[in-house]
Amino acid sequence: MKRTKHRLMGTHEIQIRLGGELSRQRINQLTAKTHFPKPIAELKQGRVWLAEDIEDWIRLHRSQPARA
Repeated sequence: MKRTKHRLMGTHEIQIRLGGELSRQRINQLTAKTHFPKPIAELKQGRVWLAEDIEDWIRLHRSQPARA
């Protein structure tokens, strides 16, 4: 059986990817919106998303994403 590796992001990684200028509260507001990708899991430490989904969202919704 072949395993596929997926990059994951939590709210902290999303915050960094967006340049670190947004507060944790603002990141939580963004991730709660219906146009934001759905998390693939909710862990004890928080929600996680596929990094590919987040990168796609950034390309569509942010004019100039920051590079971490």
